[in-house]
Amino acid sequence: MDLLSDLKKGKRGAIAKAITIVENDQKETRKILKKIFKDTGKSSIIGITGPAGAGKSSLINKTAISLKKLGSKPAVLAIDPTSHVTGGAILGDRVRMTESTDSGTYIRSIASRGATGAVSRSLRNSIRILEYAGFNPIIIESVGAGQTEVEIANIADITVVVFNPNTGDSIQTIKAGLTEIGDIYLVNKSDLPGTNQLFDAVRDFIGDSDRNPTILKTSVKKNAGISVFAKTLKDMMTIKKKFKEEKDLERFEAELKDIVLNNINEKVEEMMQSDKTFSNYLKKINSKKMDPFTAADKISKSIVK
Repeated sequence: MDLLSDLKKGKRGAIAKAITIVENDQKETRKILKKIFKDTGKSSIIGITGPAGAGKSSLINKTAISLKKLGSKPAVLAIDPTSHVTGGAILGDRVRMTESTDSGTYIRSIASRGATGAVSRSLRNSIRILEYAGFNPIIIESVGAGQTEVEIANIADITVVVFNPNTGDSIQTIKAGLTEIGDIYLVNKSDLPGTNQLFDAVRDFIGDSDRNPTILKTSVKKNAGISVFAKTLKDMMTIKKKFKEEKDLERFEAELKDIVLNNINEKVEEMMQSDKTFSNYLKKINSKKMDPFTAADKISKSIVK
C-alpha cells in the first residue's frame, strides 16, 4: 500500500486521500487503521472552541506559525457546519488560514454532518492519520455549537475556549456550559472596546474554579499575546503528557463502546429491513393484537440469541 509509505513521509496528497477515506469509507478505514494504529496516539490534541465570530481561524493561523517557531509541527482540523447543498464542508476557514498553510501547517476541513457520534468517529481517525504523518500538536477547531464542544473536550488533551468582546451575550455564553471544559480561556480581538470587562468577567466566573484555568488576552490584528498563547500551549502539552495514559484509557473506553454499539445497530438495521419477523410484529401492533413493548421484547430476544 503506497498510500501508507507516502503518509509516513507526510506527503500532503496522501494525507488528504487518507482523511477522505476516513470520512467516507468505513471498510477501507478499517484496513488503514489496522496498519497504522500502533504508531498513533503520541501527539497532543488541542481543541479550540467558542462562539462563531470569535476569530478562531485567524487566531489559529497565527498560533500555528508561533508553535512552528517553538519547534512543533502543528496540523489543523477545522470542523465545519455542513454545507447543505453538497454535504461537503464550507471552506471559509481555509481561506483565513493561508498564511500558516504556506509555512507548512497542514489544514483540513471536516464536515460535521450534524450527527453527534459521526464527528467523533471521523475526527478520531483523522487525528490518527495526522499523527502517523508526524504532526504534533493537532489542533481541532470547532464552531461553538453545544454538543460538539463537549465531544471535542472529550477528545482533546487541552481545550481552549475563545471569546471576543463583540459577542454581546458573551457573559451568558460563559455561564452556559463552556465553564467546565476549558484549560485555557482566551479573550480574543483584545484591541476592541469592552475587552477588560470581558476579561474580568471570565476571571470572576471561571478563574476561581477548582480547575484553575489560564486566562489570556490575544489580538490577531495587533499580533499581541499570540506568542504567549503558543508558549502556554507548548508548556501545557508537556504537563498533560503525564496524564495521557489515563485520559487515553477513558477515550478508548468511549470509542470501543461507540464501535460495538455501531456494529450492533448496523446488524439490527439489516435485520429489520430483510427479516419477516419485524414486519409480522408490525402488523400485529397495527391490528392491536399486541402492544409495541411486547413486540419489541420478542424481536430483541430473537436478535440476541
